[in-house]
Amino acid sequence: MTKPFVIPKQLVWDAFQRVKANGGSAGVDKESIEQFESKLKDNLYKLWNRMASGCYFPPPVKAVPIPKKSGGTRVLGVPTVADRVAQTVVKMVLEPRLEPVFDRNSYGYRPGRSALDAVALVRRRCWEYDWVVEFDIKGLFDNIDHELLMRAVRKHCSDRWVLLYLERWLRAPMEVERGQPVMRERGIPQGGVVSPLLANLFLHYALDAWLRRHMRSVRFCRYADDGVIHCKSEVQAKLVLKKLAMRLGECGLELHPEKTRIVYCQDVNRQEKYPVIQFTFLGYTFRPRKAVDKYGRVYVNFSPAVSREAMKAMCQTVRGWHLQLKCDKDLSDLAKMFGPILRGWSNYYGRFYASAMRPLWRSVNAYLVRWMQRKYKRLARGVTRASRALGRLAERAPHSFVHWEQGIIPAAR
Repeated sequence: MTKPFVIPKQLVWDAFQRVKANGGSAGVDKESIEQFESKLKDNLYKLWNRMASGCYFPPPVKAVPIPKKSGGTRVLGVPTVADRVAQTVVKMVLEPRLEPVFDRNSYGYRPGRSALDAVALVRRRCWEYDWVVEFDIKGLFDNIDHELLMRAVRKHCSDRWVLLYLERWLRAPMEVERGQPVMRERGIPQGGVVSPLLANLFLHYALDAWLRRHMRSVRFCRYADDGVIHCKSEVQAKLVLKKLAMRLGECGLELHPEKTRIVYCQDVNRQEKYPVIQFTFLGYTFRPRKAVDKYGRVYVNFSPAVSREAMKAMCQTVRGWHLQLKCDKDLSDLAKMFGPILRGWSNYYGRFYASAMRPLWRSVNAYLVRWMQRKYKRLARGVTRASRALGRLAERAPHSFVHWEQGIIPAAR
């Protein structure tokens, strides 16, 4: 029997492989990836058959509240495993068509582009432009207009089955506590596979393309709902901020009042007085910092380093590991348990102005010293003695932790 829609079975198989690699929890049906895989052939055939027949209807997404760093909670919408596979099928068809359309200054949720690429771009432009408009879009995923979004999708995709299922996902309810479904007239679930791609498309026309047309003299960088616009003067920055708020309002969005401001990029060559001379973007705080040129001369440079909030979160995480209590573990065990996490932090937050990470590394060393004091009785009474012993251990096994590789170890003598 001929199906109304041509959807290759291989596409559904490839989509499952991506879902499996990404992991994730169960949705409203409480079916895990492992349970779905136990009947993989039947499950994938059933999903393909329904999608190709046009009779696939997505179940509600599970509402999962998670705490935000700035306080409060953010609600993630977790689809079922089968629905994640279906969304991935659509994403694999839609993404190659939209990627060439997106602006080169957009970095969030895009293949081959990272947050560090965005930080590097903003860093360079802060040296070229004196003023910055830091902005954040309040509740982006909750406030996307469905009609405007589908208008943008239709501009680049005419596949009836893609449009059909996107519209069904937009209308799918969210199941909150006690199994109560909540219908949605606006927004897309943050946590859905296809949601970041749709959010990027919406913001491309709501913001990126608009800036290109109407604000040609400014430069911008956007990562999802967080962005920076570089301006030549304070007057231009004020005008940009005013027009930006108006433009987003036309699209049903608004700026976050507490996370949007004008910033002066003060450095050794810029001595103008302004009350705000720092901003935070993607976990990095940009502000005037001491730097040394190739001749050893000290000067002030406007540059990024790990933010205070990110540093606090990492230190709290390390404290929660209770390293000093794991006396039953050897150094190699601790390195396997926590080394990859520390290396990930170093790779991200240590990319720019790495010396700002030293408080974290000293904290990790302090916990390891206390671990040695508890593990070895001969070191129990002397912090200095235990610190030297740890230093000797670090010299023998420098690759155990990333900061030891960087030479941040206690004195061995």
